[in-house]
Amino acid sequence: MARRTPLYELHRQAGARFTEFSGWEMPVQYTGIIAEHHQVRSSAGLFDVSHMGELEIRGAGALALCQRVATNDASRLAVGQAQYTVWCADDGGTIDDTILYRLGDQRYMFCVNAGNAETCRDWIREQQKHVPGADVVDRCDELGLIALQGPRAADVARRAQGAALPDLARFACAETTVAGIPVIAARTGYTGEDGFELFVAAGQAASLWQALSEVTSDDLTVASIGLGARDTLRLEAALPLYGHELSREVSPLEAGLGWAVKLEKGEFVGSRALTAQKQRGPARRLVGLELKQAGIARADYPVKSGDRTVGVVTSGTKSPTLGTAIALALLASESIDAPLSVEVRGRAIEAERVRTPFYRREGSR
Repeated sequence: MARRTPLYELHRQAGARFTEFSGWEMPVQYTGIIAEHHQVRSSAGLFDVSHMGELEIRGAGALALCQRVATNDASRLAVGQAQYTVWCADDGGTIDDTILYRLGDQRYMFCVNAGNAETCRDWIREQQKHVPGADVVDRCDELGLIALQGPRAADVARRAQGAALPDLARFACAETTVAGIPVIAARTGYTGEDGFELFVAAGQAASLWQALSEVTSDDLTVASIGLGARDTLRLEAALPLYGHELSREVSPLEAGLGWAVKLEKGEFVGSRALTAQKQRGPARRLVGLELKQAGIARADYPVKSGDRTVGVVTSGTKSPTLGTAIALALLASESIDAPLSVEVRGRAIEAERVRTPFYRREGSR
């Protein structure tokens, strides 16, 4: 039976349509995916992402354990900062992609993907055996997670609690309150927009959701957003989804995440394989495609150069913001500059390689 988040009853009362995702019964849409997508691009939306997992690392060996398991350099984090990072196996394949938060001098927290939460917990506890003085605390069941995203997200946060939350810098985090409720707040997100992710005690998640939902006036609206729009938003921003752009068979270098792989920091799990891959050049690369004819590229559709299959679509949709069919695809490195097409239901549709992200919010770098 699929698990339910602490916000399930609120979603049901709001008339959400549900889907099973990574073992959870999650709202896929409320009013409709396209309308919800535009709501986040134009104003603000609330996402229930309580299915994600949280693993806290504590103790004198906390930094050493983070450095052992993650590709990025955790030593660069000051207290109150976060960074995107990847966990790799010895062969360089991706175990998960995560965000790491530094909450104290000897206190860190990884937010891991829902479908990988148990795998990540078990794996980091195995790695813990090699690092003295580090404790791993599974907080998956005790925390809910609410994402407030959109160009008006800071306005919603300000009206909900009137404190310093909107002043958090990008990828900063703090233990604070929103609407009087204690949270770990981070200026992070998965939509390509400004916004916050709020970790809250599971028993208080519904109260926080309701408080944020009620911040609506003539000049500001905030709406509930389902997983359907979350996927189209993240794809426009070219953000990877585990199981699509990343997997045990795909390395972060192949997925274009070399900026989050700091080989110079010293040895970590997978570093030898990644060093060798970087030296010879990845055999595959993740690229952005735009279809030049009618059709939508879906995950696992073949990408061809002439009659030869040179890769596969990892994610694709018709972009609600741009009005064009876009896709991410994993291609043989020698073919990324060749003429390309996507096989859509047996029909070859011309595709042009384009720069990513497909969408970039105004004012972002």
